[in-house]
Amino acid sequence: MPGPTVLAIVLAGGEGKRLMPLTASQCKPAVPFGGTFRLVDFALSNLANSNYLRMVVLTQYKSHSLDRHIAHTWYMSPLLGNYVAPVPAQQSRGKHWYLGSADAIFQCENIILEERPDFVIIVGADHVYRMNFAQMIESHVASDAEFTVAGIRQPRSDAPRFGIIDVDPTYPSLVRAFLEKPEDAEGLPDSPNEVLASMGNYVATTSAFLEVLNIDANDPTSAHDMGGNIVPRFVERGTCGFYDFKENRVPGSTDRDRDYWRDVGTLDAYFEAHMDLIAVQPVFNLYNYRWPIHQGFIREPPAKFVHSEKGRVGYAADSIVSPGVIVSGAAVTNSILSPAVRLHSWASVSDSVLMHRTRVHRHAQVHRAILDERVIVKEGATIGIDHQKDLDRGFLVTDGGVTVVGRDTVVEA
Repeated sequence: MPGPTVLAIVLAGGEGKRLMPLTASQCKPAVPFGGTFRLVDFALSNLANSNYLRMVVLTQYKSHSLDRHIAHTWYMSPLLGNYVAPVPAQQSRGKHWYLGSADAIFQCENIILEERPDFVIIVGADHVYRMNFAQMIESHVASDAEFTVAGIRQPRSDAPRFGIIDVDPTYPSLVRAFLEKPEDAEGLPDSPNEVLASMGNYVATTSAFLEVLNIDANDPTSAHDMGGNIVPRFVERGTCGFYDFKENRVPGSTDRDRDYWRDVGTLDAYFEAHMDLIAVQPVFNLYNYRWPIHQGFIREPPAKFVHSEKGRVGYAADSIVSPGVIVSGAAVTNSILSPAVRLHSWASVSDSVLMHRTRVHRHAQVHRAILDERVIVKEGATIGIDHQKDLDRGFLVTDGGVTVVGRDTVVEA
C-alpha cells in the first residue's frame, strides 16, 4: 500500500547578513561548506535520502549561484514525477517581496494546491545535520497533530537565537507554548542549563496548514514568520506536536554524531562547524556512505602534494583537502582546503577554511581565518597573526577571533 504523499519546501530566501562578507554576492544557502558542499546540500540530501523526492526551493536574495548549483547538481529523473525546483519570489500576492518565511510559502500556495500532498515538510537551508524525515512524518501521523515542530536541546544561554519549545509534561509530544527568541527562557526540569530549541524543521497536515497560512496572511499585525506566527497559531489550536531530534535514527550514524545539528548563521558558528569535521573521530562525519551528503560532480583533477626536501615539505595533517588542490612545499594543519586551492613553498595554513581557487604564496602565513573564493595572499603576507593589522586592512575579525577575508581580495605583505 503506498504511503502518504509529501511535498518538501526548502526555505532558501535568507539574506544571511550575519555571514557577511561570505554572503556579499550570494545567498546564505549557496555558501560553500566542508570543501566541496554548499549549505543547501544538507537539507536536500536529508530529504532525498528520506525518499522525499519532490522539492521546491524558495529563493529571493542573490539567488543566481544557488539556482545554478541546483540546476547542475540536483537533477531528478522526471520518470516518476520527481524534481527539485528553485522558485523565485514572484509577487503573486501583491507588489512586494516575501514579508517573512510564512509569506514566502503563502505566495507559492498554488504549488501546494497543484501537488495536493497529504503532508508538507518545511525546512531551512542553512543548517548542518543528518535527519531521516520519514521518522518525523511517522511521529506526526501517530500523534494526530496538525503541525509538528522538530526540536533539539541547546544551551540555555543560546535561547535568544532560537524559537524555544515548551512541551506539556503530561503529553510530551504536545507543545503547550512556543517562545520566539526569548531573553529569559527557563531551563528544562531535568537539565536547568538547557532548553528545547526549534530546528526550523516542520511537518504539517496540508489542509490545516493552508487554513492557518491564509488566516495569518490576512492578519495585518503578523510578521508572517513560520516560527514567530505560524507555530504559535497551532499551539493556540492545541494541535502543535513536538518531535525530539534525539529519537531520530540515521543509517551509519555513530553515538558521536547521531544527534549533531549546527545552525551556521554566524561566522563563528560557521567556522566552528568546519572544525567539527576534521578530528580523527569527527563530531560530524562526512564519510557516512549510508546517508551521503550529495554534492554533484566536481570538475577538478586529484589533489597533489609536491616537494619533500629538508625544510620544504608539502603536507597536510588533520585537514580536509579537496580535488584540484596543490600543496607545493607548504604546511597545512587543522584546515579545510576547497577545490583548486594553491599553496606555495614555505607557506603555512593552520586552523583555517580556504575556499575555491584561493592562492597563498611563498612564506605567507594564514592562521585561524576564513578566506573566501579567489583570495590571493601575496608572498610574505600574514592573516590572523596580528588582529589589529587585519582590522587596519579592512578585514573582519569575529568575536571568536577568526579573521574573515572577502572574495577576490588581494592581501599584500
